[in-house]
Amino acid sequence: MDRVKRFLPLLLLAGVIALIFAMGWNRYLSLDTLRDHGADLRAFTAQNYVLALVALMVVFAVLTASVVPGVFFVTITAGYLFGPWVGGVSTAVAATVGALIVYGVARSALGADLRRGAERNQGLLNRVCQAIDRDTFWYVLASRLAVVVPFHMINVAAGIMAVRLGPYTLATVIGLLPAHIIYCWIGARLNALLAIDPNPDFQALFGQFWAPLAGVFVLAVVLPLILKSFQRRNPPVTAP
Repeated sequence: MDRVKRFLPLLLLAGVIALIFAMGWNRYLSLDTLRDHGADLRAFTAQNYVLALVALMVVFAVLTASVVPGVFFVTITAGYLFGPWVGGVSTAVAATVGALIVYGVARSALGADLRRGAERNQGLLNRVCQAIDRDTFWYVLASRLAVVVPFHMINVAAGIMAVRLGPYTLATVIGLLPAHIIYCWIGARLNALLAIDPNPDFQALFGQFWAPLAGVFVLAVVLPLILKSFQRRNPPVTAP
């Protein structure tokens, strides 16, 4: 019975993923949805702002937790509907909720046993866990800022290693904000561009966004290096 309880969250998550693909909802995760339904979405948002924002955050969290590809387009849609700041903050928070779900699933299925085993053996894995416990915030923040690091790999690894939840959550929100605000800024710009040309070449359109996309590159490469340098110069204080 305990084994069933441990793996129940994983089974529920697998069921959500299967439902999304079985219903074909993943097909809506494209920029074509904005082109075809953007005006209707904006009209609904104008009349039901809070409801639309909450609904977008719920959808974003579920899609993030279900590891369905295409969540990037929901981020663009958030910028299209709510602008860079509201869209960026709301999707970063929703993505963090989704990350916490994956973290919880991984921890319930594997993390607790793995962590207890590492602590009993006092080997390399235990030393790695202790090092991450000391610097959880900085490890996770650098990984989140480096957008080239697979998002769900961090969530699963954190759950399996049972890292501390507080620093993990805070670092995830802060680390996601810059990239999400940039992507939502692109979405906000698409609103004006689609008003001029309702049937654009999206590949050509994204060529106009070299500056914000270069900002994402800075997040992926430069900022993690700066954080690592700062961490080396300011090592955490350990209790005597």
